Amino acid sequence: MKRNERFFVYWDLVRPFTLLPPLLGMLSGAACAYGAAQVRATLAGAAPPGLGFERAWAVLLGAVMAATLNAGSNSINQLADLENDRINKPRRPLPSGRLDAMTALRVGVLFYLVALVAAWFVGVPRGGTLHECFWWALGGAVASLIYSVPPLRTKRWAWPAQITIAVSRGMLLRVCGWSCVAATVGDPEPWFTGAVFMFFLLGASATKDFADLEGDRAAGCRTWPVVHGTTGAARRVAPFLVFPWLLLPLGVALQHPLGGPLMAGNGTLLVILGVALSVYGIYIAYLMLRDPRELARVENHPSWVHMYRMMMVAQLGLISAYLYSGLTA
Repeated sequence: MKRNERFFVYWDLVRPFTLLPPLLGMLSGAACAYGAAQVRATLAGAAPPGLGFERAWAVLLGAVMAATLNAGSNSINQLADLENDRINKPRRPLPSGRLDAMTALRVGVLFYLVALVAAWFVGVPRGGTLHECFWWALGGAVASLIYSVPPLRTKRWAWPAQITIAVSRGMLLRVCGWSCVAATVGDPEPWFTGAVFMFFLLGASATKDFADLEGDRAAGCRTWPVVHGTTGAARRVAPFLVFPWLLLPLGVALQHPLGGPLMAGNGTLLVILGVALSVYGIYIAYLMLRDPRELARVENHPSWVHMYRMMMVAQLGLISAYLYSGLTA
């Protein structure tokens, strides 16, 4: 295999489009932690903390961790899903024979190791406990393996699969990002913002399973589309596209133990973001419910693409709300 051909094989293995949301989620968590720290310091009458080279370097390492951990997860997942992909995605590197299983395993393990080393060197955030980022990243790595790899392989069951994805890529991802800048243990704010994305992914992550229905059924994976059919699964996904975003206005209304709103971002922007995302979710739900059978006929149905876009819009919106609040504190 020529060098340029090998590059594109590895490119297909790690699926770069899917690396952007966790990368952005990590940066968003860090930006929100920085903005929140400015607000909390002002409320306490203290000097707002600066970012500094140390924390900027930690954020960069955190971003590397998020991208490489997802790349490793994609590699191992394709190895575990070889039976499914022979039906669902025969052109992928493993079922097409362009890459052998042992090479995919080595690539996956390498990316996992790079991710965990990067997380370890994020270090200790101001006021935090030892290597918080590493332990949350390790939890996410373990969850990704539990999802894909036997003997547990939660992908085989509908709700356990959704929960595994939601906790690792929703909750822990944002907490990891926050831990690059500030402490997460004992602070409810990073966990509350993580819960917003956790509840979103609890249902929305099933949009990727519609196009894989036939292969998943043959491989014994009882995903929502396999268990409930395309129509039943679409109806179950729809609420998770809409209601989790209403937690953002709730976060503005609730109080933080240290004073001020639970979510320290600009309240007006957070309310607008929550309402706008809920309306966007209604539109995506409409696309899904208009013809649920189409979801199983198209590999990247518009609803799946919109789901990724929605997540990135939410991350960017939180960055804007928190940085604005921090700069004006």
